[in-house]
Amino acid sequence: MTTESESADGGLDPSTNAIMSERRQLINLAYRLLGSLADAEDVVQETYARWYAMSRKQQESIESPGGWLTKVAGRICLDLLGSARVRRERYVGEWIPEPLPDRGEWTDGRSGADPADRITMDESINMAFLVVLESMTPAERVAFILHDIFRYPFAEVAEIVGRSPAACRQLATSARRRIDASRASASPAAQRADIVREFKQAWEAKDINALIGLLDPAATGIADGGGLVTAALHPIEGGEQVARHFIDIAVRAPGLRILERTVNGQPGLVLQLDETTAAVLAFDIPGDRIERIWAVRNPDKLRPWTTGGND
Repeated sequence: MTTESESADGGLDPSTNAIMSERRQLINLAYRLLGSLADAEDVVQETYARWYAMSRKQQESIESPGGWLTKVAGRICLDLLGSARVRRERYVGEWIPEPLPDRGEWTDGRSGADPADRITMDESINMAFLVVLESMTPAERVAFILHDIFRYPFAEVAEIVGRSPAACRQLATSARRRIDASRASASPAAQRADIVREFKQAWEAKDINALIGLLDPAATGIADGGGLVTAALHPIEGGEQVARHFIDIAVRAPGLRILERTVNGQPGLVLQLDETTAAVLAFDIPGDRIERIWAVRNPDKLRPWTTGGND
């Protein structure tokens, strides 16, 4: 007896292969919309559940299955973004998007494959970009990501957002202004990596003057513990205050290992204590000094990260 998704020879039905080939596109879309890989995977699972809940006849009547899947995933994300604002009002401390490791640094092996292959590392997933997306309304975020990042025409965006194409164009324009207003000239990748390395070395040496020299005077440090681990509940303002905070961490955790890693496609750091990942740090370095540091400590957001490894 063959299932509906199997062919007579026991292999996957070609139509099933075509449907499942959309998974990477959907996970990329949902992560950028939600800032959480865990939530993005739930959205994709729900999207496929709705597809397979239909009869074969209903499925065959859909002219573009990929377009249908995107529309459903987009609508689920839109609903989640609306409820996320309520949830985050109850969130303990600051909320930071879930950090992603580079392809070769992923170890949790969910779904029997390398999950890092599902996320395309580009500018639209760096931490600074994701944080700006968090300031948008749900409709702005969906319209902007679908049109500007994934190149969907406004007529299709309108079907997902539930507004006219003209209104969606205005939403995307408003979102684009937010992005442009926050975007500074990025320093070269090699320079950013050098600055992060110098920060690591100064931190390990507990050299507060060196740390202060690497931080913009108006630098901000933001931590996300989610109420599950100890973390600063409010942003730390000022380069000297941020430097002192990191020195204090080094003093209180003498066994801390600081590893250079790629975080959302950018140079970052991973902190390990007793062979367990304690935090992932992302940096915003638009010029020659660090302007923002995001430290994700919430263990629910650290599942994909290595728990061991070499410096």
